[in-house]
Amino acid sequence: MKNFEYIRPKSLQEASDYLASHPGDAIPFAGGTDVLGTLKDRVIAPESLVNLKDFSELRSVRYSASDGLRIGALVTINEIAAHPDIAAQYPILSQAAREIASPQLRNAGTLGGNLCQRPRCWYFRGDFHCLKKGGDMCYAFNGENRRHCIIGGGPCYIVNPSDTAVALLALNASVTIHKQGNTRDIPLRDLYILPREDVTRETVLKSGELITEVQVPPLPENSNSTYIKIKERSVWDFALVSVGAVLQSSNSIIESGRIAFGGVAPKPWEDPELNRQLSGLRIREDNFSKVGDTVMRDASPLEQNGYKVHLAKNVVRQVLRDLTG
Repeated sequence: MKNFEYIRPKSLQEASDYLASHPGDAIPFAGGTDVLGTLKDRVIAPESLVNLKDFSELRSVRYSASDGLRIGALVTINEIAAHPDIAAQYPILSQAAREIASPQLRNAGTLGGNLCQRPRCWYFRGDFHCLKKGGDMCYAFNGENRRHCIIGGGPCYIVNPSDTAVALLALNASVTIHKQGNTRDIPLRDLYILPREDVTRETVLKSGELITEVQVPPLPENSNSTYIKIKERSVWDFALVSVGAVLQSSNSIIESGRIAFGGVAPKPWEDPELNRQLSGLRIREDNFSKVGDTVMRDASPLEQNGYKVHLAKNVVRQVLRDLTG
């Protein structure tokens, strides 16, 4: 990999100031489980890495019934998976965290890093001058594309690899973004952008902007949630299709629900019309089948990944059974 300078700022603002003053040349560094891979693969070649590990204010997990959950960006994936309040109140997030990579990587990787990791496309990670690296074509479109997106793609066909993002999207979470002493909160769904908006980026974050916290609102008492991830290997693999769902139900009726998808699009994906169908849905197998039939109705699979449409439909049916059974 290319030599780089290792910067150890003394405060979050100093880190943000440095990143803002070196656009394109400086990369934030926390757990490093993704950054190191992109460095070794020469996907990125920054002049400097800016250490964020020393900021203890980003390592807290706070929960209250009235305010919900607040998780610092440097909380590790393993800490999320093992936290008793998260497991009890937000099992979808605990389950998603346990599905990530291997125990060693979960001990190092952070929530902020998992939300902002780069796509796993083998052309982007490999020795190909693709669109995302300033080239003039997406090699996946006519190439090996069985793991690529089936919806939201073009002109690039990556999939977002984050498990926690899918769970947090279903939970209607928001993120706090810090830049040079100022902060703003945005819905997590607004954090991500599609390739058609900017093929070189996956998020709205600009130089100097850092995610510092994730907020999850409290859930009604009659809520249930779950996360199901379909993958080729049992450990250390990314989703072919994943589904996170949060439902509120009583008296054999689904009162409301949110379903989010991973492994199918360049960003964590939600279908507002699908979620509207859940409100008032009577809990019956034939209704679950009808809902499943509408999943990924706007999908445009590539040559080798049409199987993802069928997986998504069946996993949604399974999720509805699991949460209402």
